[in-house]
Amino acid sequence: MKKYFFIIFIFWGNVLAQNLPYTILVSLDGFRWDYVDRGITPNIDKLIESGVKASSLRSSFPTKTFPNHQSIITGMYPENHGIIANTFVDLVNNAWYKISDTSETRKSKWYLGEAFWETAERHGIKTGSYFWPGSEITYHERRASHSNRYDHNKPYRQRIDELMGWFQLPQQERPRFSTLYFHDTDSYGHTYGPNSKEINQSISRVDSLIGYLQTSLKKIGIADSTNIIVLSDHGMTELSNKRIVFLDKIIDTEKNQIIDSGPFAFINTNDETEKVYNKLKIHQKNYTVYKKENVPSYYHFSEHPYIPELVLIADMGWSIVKDSLSSNWYLTDAKGNHGYDNHHLDMHGLFVASGPSFKNGYKTGTLWNIDIYPLLCKIYSIFPRANIDGKLERIEFILKD
Repeated sequence: MKKYFFIIFIFWGNVLAQNLPYTILVSLDGFRWDYVDRGITPNIDKLIESGVKASSLRSSFPTKTFPNHQSIITGMYPENHGIIANTFVDLVNNAWYKISDTSETRKSKWYLGEAFWETAERHGIKTGSYFWPGSEITYHERRASHSNRYDHNKPYRQRIDELMGWFQLPQQERPRFSTLYFHDTDSYGHTYGPNSKEINQSISRVDSLIGYLQTSLKKIGIADSTNIIVLSDHGMTELSNKRIVFLDKIIDTEKNQIIDSGPFAFINTNDETEKVYNKLKIHQKNYTVYKKENVPSYYHFSEHPYIPELVLIADMGWSIVKDSLSSNWYLTDAKGNHGYDNHHLDMHGLFVASGPSFKNGYKTGTLWNIDIYPLLCKIYSIFPRANIDGKLERIEFILKD
């Protein structure tokens, strides 16, 4: 009798799996919302014609890679999911989170949100992650069933080919939800700027990958049952070495702890918050300084204990740098950057979706990246976590009725 029920369970599990759509969440890092208006993205244009296009995708503050990939996949603001920047410090435990330190970024303790692949797996849905910032947690129960450790130099088409291999596994092993990540437009945007011929070449290159992905899905016979969501974590803006704020000309940068630089800076003041704040306020030009508790509510950036005492946000295109005497990237090589006010259009990303779950030829206004997690839950008819910041009602209208 037990054997009989086990066979029935496996049978219905396979039937249910076959009725679920595939969904591939593709991140084009640093792909600004208006890059598709340059007439060099024919493959993304085809997705737009058959699916949904938002005028832009609003990132969360700060508009950096790791915080926003976590916001997309957890439905939470950085102050709630815990990855408040690409670099930050836990003063209590004297521990640093730096994206260059994979031994640290793989520790589960930093990630307070539940990624969609965790939610889906709890509901019995197999998932895969072919690269996604924050997907390499060492605690295996929090990872997707299929995953790869990040390899920056892994050829782009090989990533797609290996994903196709997952889709040809036995039904009960195939990931129904998967992620893909490509860094190209971010790298070229930083190095050459968002208005360069080099970034246009990068845009064309990643667009060809979307075409290759579609062709690959057709070859294995699942194109019609696959949702493709192409998005980006943030945008990009032009920089100039003439637009730099040097903190050492305003405060004692050796006495105070300066965390990060560029579009924003964090400062721990060693119990001299009022004194340092007043100095920065007096000299406030081309940046805005806030005490942690006074960061405007629209940034959603004041609640987490890792957020330092003072938060400085540079004006668009300006850079905040610790030291005026040392040579640094902002003085020599920087052509483009992100991390600024998430409401500014230059910091907005792309959102395009096409497939059996989405409306056809539908265009909408700006969507919020924290709403993508509940959207994915809706596609798979599963319950989202109760503590998310995302709201389904702001985005579910892009799905077919």
